[in-house]
Amino acid sequence: MFRPSSGDGGRAPRARRRHPLVSIALILPLLALAGDAAAHAVAEGDKGYIQEISGIHLLPFVYLGAKHMVTGYDHLLFLFGVVFFLYRLKHIAIYVSLFALGHSTTMLLGVYFSIGIDSYLIDAVIGLSVVYKALDNLGAYRRWFGVQPDTKAATLIFGLCHGFGLSSKILDYEISPDGLLANLLAFNVGVEIGQLLALAAILIAMGYWRRTAGFWRHAYTANVAMMCAGFVLIGYQLTGYAVA
Repeated sequence: MFRPSSGDGGRAPRARRRHPLVSIALILPLLALAGDAAAHAVAEGDKGYIQEISGIHLLPFVYLGAKHMVTGYDHLLFLFGVVFFLYRLKHIAIYVSLFALGHSTTMLLGVYFSIGIDSYLIDAVIGLSVVYKALDNLGAYRRWFGVQPDTKAATLIFGLCHGFGLSSKILDYEISPDGLLANLLAFNVGVEIGQLLALAAILIAMGYWRRTAGFWRHAYTANVAMMCAGFVLIGYQLTGYAVA
């Protein structure tokens, strides 16, 4: 029988009714999004805008940050995995804050100090973070190694990696140094807004799904699908690195 990894969330109340369509609706987007691995890059229109402007443009960069997070499905897959078995808002806030602290730190420092990391490699690590979290949710580490990794530390560490993924995209488009710090802070605010919007949608869907009889039956399938999507991301990025 499927048993999730132990964590701060505890078990949910007994399901009251069955609605398998909810689980299917949550699983299919993970597989569909994984196929379009190039979607993580900044859109061409945004690329041109970033390259052409100079000076402080707070609202546009807030918008760009929010848009990038909402459409950055690799970040959302990891976030989905992080909150999958968390039920209390206190625990959700802790983990999401650790993730935000991680990606905010490396995104800001990576761009401001021009710390370049190959986009293919860092995106492969981001794919690895999705695989890691799916296996964690499946309780694989306890079964395989007899130990449970520190989930808070892992969330922070992978948050740092996700931040370098963000910074690598911004550096690719040679953002103007004029007003750089203010624009980066605005972009980061937008990323956090986008993350909160995405998190709200995920929690609403998860809250409904958890009340159905099919949640525990389909939770295993959902995490296997997420793991497969992570492997697709890794394979795509490593192939790109090999041929680039």
